[in-house]
Amino acid sequence: MQLPENAFKRALREGRPQIGLWCSLPGAYAAEAVAGSGFDWLLFDTEHSPGDPLTVLTQLQAVAPYPVSAVVRPASNDAVLIKRLLDFGAQTLLIPYVQNAAEAQAAVAAMRYPPAGIRGVSGVTRATRFGRVADYGKRAHQELCLLVQIETQEALDNLEAIAGVEGVDGVFIGPADLAASLGHVGEPGHPEVKALIEQAIGRIRACGKPAGILTPDNAFATRCIELGTLFTAVGVDAAMLVRASETLARQFGRG
Repeated sequence: MQLPENAFKRALREGRPQIGLWCSLPGAYAAEAVAGSGFDWLLFDTEHSPGDPLTVLTQLQAVAPYPVSAVVRPASNDAVLIKRLLDFGAQTLLIPYVQNAAEAQAAVAAMRYPPAGIRGVSGVTRATRFGRVADYGKRAHQELCLLVQIETQEALDNLEAIAGVEGVDGVFIGPADLAASLGHVGEPGHPEVKALIEQAIGRIRACGKPAGILTPDNAFATRCIELGTLFTAVGVDAAMLVRASETLARQFGRG
């Protein structure tokens, strides 16, 4: 059995922009409902949602038949969490709160088997198609994709060092935490925040790495794509449900 190809990683390498949806609702049913909507990628979050590795497993299984790539965000830059998600079959991980090159290097090590890293070895996992993928341990890194998230002033200060780490496949900007770090908590659309994001996109591209972002602001999302983001999340499933339900209630004099 062949090693599954990572379509998300291939698109990044080819410089093709991909539009994504942030999935904070845990469970397979909601994931499958949006899997056929036409997005290029879905982010399954376990940092700011009730989701955990076991709910991610069912989400990965639910979206597997659909032409959409799955990206998973662990709760932290933790080697055990990363190992579990990779064994479950996640091929692309977004690691939150990476502050410097050392933390980026730790994430790379957690993604790779020895001697290149520290990922624990198990021969019968969903990632190996339960032992059916030949030489998985030797070839897994070819289809794994590591995205690191910069979301503070400290991370911005270290951006070039982070992006320069071998094994980092893309750099994602987190507007909400970045805004808080800059003294504008709850204001990701603040002019200072937007200006620094735009600068960061250019800096990431200058390092030769793909840039990504999450913003539900359609105009700013379009601006980021124009500046060169290659993986852009343009909405959050829970927020879309809340807003749409409120709008419908108001139409009938409620809410």
